[in-house]
Order: sequence, then structure tokens, then C-alpha cells
Amino acid sequence: MQEFPMRINKYLAHEGITTRRGADTLIEKGDVLVNGKPATLGQKIEKDDVVEIKGKKKEYRYLAYYKPRGVITHSPGKGEEDIEMRIKKLYNLSGLFPIGRLDKDSEGLIILTDDGRITAPLLEHGHEREYHVTVDKKITGAFMNKMESGVNIEGYTTKPTTVTRINPNTFSLILTEGKKHQIRRMCAALGYQVERLARVRIMDIKQNALKPGQFRILKNQELRAFLDMLGITP
Repeated sequence: MQEFPMRINKYLAHEGITTRRGADTLIEKGDVLVNGKPATLGQKIEKDDVVEIKGKKKEYRYLAYYKPRGVITHSPGKGEEDIEMRIKKLYNLSGLFPIGRLDKDSEGLIILTDDGRITAPLLEHGHEREYHVTVDKKITGAFMNKMESGVNIEGYTTKPTTVTRINPNTFSLILTEGKKHQIRRMCAALGYQVERLARVRIMDIKQNALKPGQFRILKNQELRAFLDMLGITP
């Protein structure tokens, strides 16, 4: 797993684009861009930065991944495993990072990519995310109404949303915001404890047949529609 921040010449060498010395030459010529601006010798980059070589179009990768319960999204502690470690070990995939988070005890859909351009549009523009939530007791009509209209969690009232009953203890919930542990805190505020929390949809990207730990490559119409909704040119 690459460690960031990283010197840009090391990054380009690691990606197999050129040698470190060759990278310095490209930088001196002004042929390396970081987030659309010319790179400088010795510059350090973060993993979400978009690095481009003039005249070379990068082929970005986009994956729909089912994060298993117990796996960390970012920054694992001692003895923990994060998504990057997991996909490297199981599939020998590297250079991809997750957009957004799912907490350790949650599972479900998350987008993996090496395209830093989609981070802000996906996280900051109120796109829908759908979750299936199982709680510790029977769901009442009053509970559903309160979840839909907005719940006060420590002084913040959540935005109105859509809640649909799946079975006596499970419901679907659509969010367009993402406060930390929001769904768990909403349920707790109403006297319920979450037993299982799974994200099943991000915008128009659906879990479909994915099982924990599996992924599929986003491509063709599914990818085009996804990028178009984010305002990103393929």
C-alpha cells in the first residue's frame, strides 16, 4: 500500500509511468500537472490528488465494492484491516481509494477509484444513498414518521427522508447527508439499537448481486450515467 504524502517523482515511478529521474525531467519541462497545475520538483502529493502527464490521457478505474463488516474504510489501527489492504491481498489491486466512509460495524456499497475528481462532487452535492437497517425491536408507525420528518441528534435535526418498511424489524432509508454515525444516532435517539446496517445504493449504482468482499467494475452505460450525474468528463 502506498503511503501518502509522497514525492511526485516516487509516485510516477511507482505507477510505472517513468523513472524518478525521468519524472524530474518531465516536471522541469512542465509536462506534469497536479490538480490541473504544473508540478514542482520535490512536491509531495496526497492520494486524492489528480496527477496528469501532458499528452497522456489517464485511464481511470471505478469499482463498486461491497465492504464487509469488520473492515475499516480508512486509517486502520493496530491489528485492523482496511479496504486498500483487503483488495491488495485478495485481488492484487492497488492505487485505488474509497470515496466516503462506512464505519467498521457497517457493510455494503462503496465506490473505489483512482480518480480524485469525483470526490467532492460525490460527497458534497447531496446525492442519494440508500441503506437497509435492522433494529432490535419491531418498527412502529411513529418511529417511521419521526425518522422521515427529521430526528434531533445532539442539537442537529436531520433532513427529511424516505423510510420504507421491509419486515417487522428492518427498513430502508434514503439519505442525502452524511453525519458521523448518523443512522445509528437517529435510531438511538428514538430508543432503538441498530443490529445490522448495510448500504445498498449510491445514486444509481446498486449493490445488485455483490456479496461481502466482492466488487464489480463500473463501465458502459452505468459508468457514463454515474459520471454524468457528477458532472465529470470520462
